[in-house]
Amino acid sequence: MTSASQKVTRIADVDALRGFALLGILQVNIMAFSSVMYGIPSSGTEQSFGFSDLVHLFISTIFEMKFYLLFSFLFGYSVTLQMQSAVRAGDAFVPRFLRRQAGLWVIGLLHAVLLFHGDILSTYALLGVVLLLWRNSPDRALVKSAIWLIGITAVLWASLGVLLWNYPEQPDTAQLLSEAQLAYTAYTGSFSSVIMQHLNELKFMWLILLLIQAPCALAMFLLGFLAGKHQFLAQPDQYRPYLKPAITAGLFIGLPASFITALTALLAAGTHWEMLGLALSLATAPLLTFGIIAIMLKFFSTERGLFWRDALAPAGRMALSNYLLQSLICGFVFYGYGLGLIDQISAFINVLIGLAIFAFQLVFSRWWMKHYYYGPLEWLLRALTIGHWSDLKRKA
Repeated sequence: MTSASQKVTRIADVDALRGFALLGILQVNIMAFSSVMYGIPSSGTEQSFGFSDLVHLFISTIFEMKFYLLFSFLFGYSVTLQMQSAVRAGDAFVPRFLRRQAGLWVIGLLHAVLLFHGDILSTYALLGVVLLLWRNSPDRALVKSAIWLIGITAVLWASLGVLLWNYPEQPDTAQLLSEAQLAYTAYTGSFSSVIMQHLNELKFMWLILLLIQAPCALAMFLLGFLAGKHQFLAQPDQYRPYLKPAITAGLFIGLPASFITALTALLAAGTHWEMLGLALSLATAPLLTFGIIAIMLKFFSTERGLFWRDALAPAGRMALSNYLLQSLICGFVFYGYGLGLIDQISAFINVLIGLAIFAFQLVFSRWWMKHYYYGPLEWLLRALTIGHWSDLKRKA
């Protein structure tokens, strides 16, 4: 009885963390959906600091980088669950996993072209295959590899910041504004013009993914895989001693560093300070991510936390479907083929829209999982993985 109870708790905790990660990812992505000016440096004569800047500062400090790292950690953790599933089914794990990653790559590519150029799924699909190289590695090798990936990426961007410091180059604001205007015209146009803009922006997005997100995501894959190997999240007695140190490191190292990064991106975009701030964030963001995980695990063990765990878990069980649904709704709200609200509303209203979307997803996911075994895209991906269709609708 205890074993079954622990298993249910493990599933609920992991799914709830994944559902919570959806909220952070949405709050970051909606900023990119809502404005073509997102991330573009302001000219010196126009710089001011208002309420919208405070909202951006908050979103950047708490959510940017940290929640995709949380998602990455849980992805690595889930690979071990897929390995266990393959063993139970008596199937070879690698062919199943490669089919799953191929399906995920196709879904991610379609997402990037049709809905959101900042897609992370296609990157996860490729990095998941790379993760196979470490699947038989000892624990120490997994930790060392993760540290090296994060460290090298941080040093690379710190070096670029030092280079810009010694050889300063002012961003061509006029050119950036011209490109933003072209993007605005495309995003307020038809569905085909939005697709063409996505294709145009994808030419440069792969550089950001390769040089920033991919190495750090792979590092968190490795640490999540390590945690999954030891069923870390399934055993409160095992992880409880680490909660307080993780929270302390997150609040006193990760959070201040994240605030500095957000401040440099807001006030010194395109300069060496932004690069140095990014390097600082790359080195410390995992600490804040693990701090967030620790806070949520501690919260889930309380009476009020159990309510929110059970509310978040259904959304996490169909996280892939919800991730794409977020982009579908944001596209309709902000792009020309829908309501066309891009660059029309404030950052604070965008946050409220994000919260409303997420609240809807919590209710919808709870209803869906009561009637179906899997989310729609999870069901499709499972079929590609195991080679046949599973029952979708729950029997009365």
